[in-house]
Amino acid sequence: MDELLKILEDMHPDIDFRHCDTLIKDKVLDSFDIVTLLAEIDGEFGVTIPVEEITPDNFNSAQALYALISRLSDDL
Repeated sequence: MDELLKILEDMHPDIDFRHCDTLIKDKVLDSFDIVTLLAEIDGEFGVTIPVEEITPDNFNSAQALYALISRLSDDL
């Protein structure tokens, strides 16, 4: 989780990603951020997120995103 938080905080240092659960709803993350996140997650965790998993529910909080990464990864 710490690695994911670092990626997110590097993108938007002014956001409290540990507690924010409206990243998509409040437009904290935009489409460019999502593309960047997909690349960073693939590089950091070795997980490719399928298109059908790119949903607001999976990206609305760091916790939801980490749960998705964990579900798709064999190593976490």
